[in-house]
Amino acid sequence: MYHSSIFVIKLKKIIVFFVFCIIMVFMIIFSNSNYSSAKSGLSLWANSIVPSLLPFLIAAELLSQTFLVSFLSKVLGSIMRPLFNVPGEGSFAFIMGIISGYPVGAKVVSELYKNGSCTLVEAERLLAFTNNSGPLFILSTIGISFFRDSRTGVLLLITHVLSALTVGFLFRFWKCRTSIKNTTSMHSSLKSLSKPSNLNNLRLSNLGTAITSAIMNSIHTVLLIGGFVLMFSVIISMLVQSHILPAISRLLEPIFDALNINLKLCSGTISGIIEITNGIQSISLVSIKEISQSIVVTSFLLGFGGICVLLQVLSITSKVGISIKTYIIGKVLQGVIAALYTYIILNNFSFFNLDVL
Repeated sequence: MYHSSIFVIKLKKIIVFFVFCIIMVFMIIFSNSNYSSAKSGLSLWANSIVPSLLPFLIAAELLSQTFLVSFLSKVLGSIMRPLFNVPGEGSFAFIMGIISGYPVGAKVVSELYKNGSCTLVEAERLLAFTNNSGPLFILSTIGISFFRDSRTGVLLLITHVLSALTVGFLFRFWKCRTSIKNTTSMHSSLKSLSKPSNLNNLRLSNLGTAITSAIMNSIHTVLLIGGFVLMFSVIISMLVQSHILPAISRLLEPIFDALNINLKLCSGTISGIIEITNGIQSISLVSIKEISQSIVVTSFLLGFGGICVLLQVLSITSKVGISIKTYIIGKVLQGVIAALYTYIILNNFSFFNLDVL
């Protein structure tokens, strides 16, 4: 057993080594297209992500140092516990995750767990439904910039929030038995600890220091996101140039055909699973009469978030020891539920249906 585990570890290291070697080779072979893709990724980050995310990140950092967390805990505590089986402080993670967008929800959950405001199981439940796409990204970037219709953005935002709440309710049963056994002892130990000082330490006397710290932390997070977006833009380009992406898309065609979804959306869907912004942009550029199908697929991708966002979340949660498994299950489930809600609304409310007759 011991030798087999060592073999598995060595095999994983060898696979990772070869994957990065292949990436380096592809970077050299497709250097021209990679250069263009890197510039496109940087432009996308600078023009869409930074303006829509950075102000909210700074605001979230500052608000977390005020009495807002404890206030929301008292006001919404009676709702969060019976509905989602998490403490009232979790409402701050959900609200900031919805307002700010990826990966603010994960960042707030990690801070709550690190500060002792929730247990590990409760942090996993929160992570499953509080890390979401922001309204500015959905309404402006996707609705107006990509699909050129504000109704699409409104519809996607509604189904995105509803699917997140649904996942939160379903995950109230996550590790319920373990939670029942450990919650009493863990909460009593948490109560014995003094309340973390950074939750209520924002004063006029230290406002300058707090703002500086919030800006520095937020810039670090935005730069991290920019690096991920740039890198995954290049990876998608390499997959296209090497014909790997079209080959994977062909594997999806039977599934899309069974679901009666236009096969032209396969490539954009794969790109979106890798990196959400590039994928949704590709889907919006596909010229088909059944625009509702593009919107349903986009809704799934928004709910799932993509591998790029997943790695951003992993870079945050791994520092405090929160498992990423719950997040992955929750986001896949949210993507499916969001797509289902979008399909139902599109077929029952003609106002949102943009199909060309």
